Amino acid sequence: MAFRPPQGTLGELVRAAMEDVAMRKRERPGLVSEVARARLRPRGFLAALTDPERCGFALICEVKRASPSAGTLRAAADAPSLARAFVEGGTRCVSVLTEGRRFGGSLQDLRAVREAVDVPLLRKDFMVDPYMAFEAAEAGADCILLIAGALEPSRMEEIAAAARELGLDILIELANARDVPVIDAIDTPLVGVNARDLETLEVDAARFDRLAPSLRRPGRTLVAESGIRDAVDIRRVAEWGARAALVGESLMRSGDPVRAVRALVEAGA
Repeated sequence: MAFRPPQGTLGELVRAAMEDVAMRKRERPGLVSEVARARLRPRGFLAALTDPERCGFALICEVKRASPSAGTLRAAADAPSLARAFVEGGTRCVSVLTEGRRFGGSLQDLRAVREAVDVPLLRKDFMVDPYMAFEAAEAGADCILLIAGALEPSRMEEIAAAARELGLDILIELANARDVPVIDAIDTPLVGVNARDLETLEVDAARFDRLAPSLRRPGRTLVAESGIRDAVDIRRVAEWGARAALVGESLMRSGDPVRAVRALVEAGA
């Protein structure tokens, strides 16, 4: 399939990620062998989202201090405290933004959240190198995010192969129909539809409804991402076939994240 390099904000973030990971590889060249020897045992991220014994709608609640679209959300946010609040509210998994330039995150946030909660964790970042999968595992992640269209499919498969080697689950997301073949090529059962086009940062609340029919496969779990603010939004994406949702910005702005998460979990029950 022909590859179209990412444009706009996504292109900028991908280039920055390549620069940053190159620096970290120089600083810690032995990480890959260290993690391989450690034989880490990730928690089951996908299993937690699809557990039939759990009640309520499956949420992935996200810790992020800022974003290119919203600017600063909560600059002084304490990642472990927020993660504990999300878990108390009933989230099944927690996502931690580790990108530093535009989102204010770090791998240290991921490590701190891992110490604070027992639920499975997603490393949310712009994954551009297999090395980043090993970083994710070492810091306590159980799943990584891949963005269809961010990299050539062959490079994405290299990162996916590293994640599978480590026992990590893979959430692959898209925002455009042109990337559906990439989703099928990577062949992971966890697929997200991002209502926000990361190139333009525009949000289209109906994007999930349009793309879901071309993504449904036996054994595949669809996740709604971005633009989810309240119970009405959860009920809408659930009707469209979402079996989980990733929610960040509205929770970071909430004065009572425990209550906010609980309302979303109950809305989709």
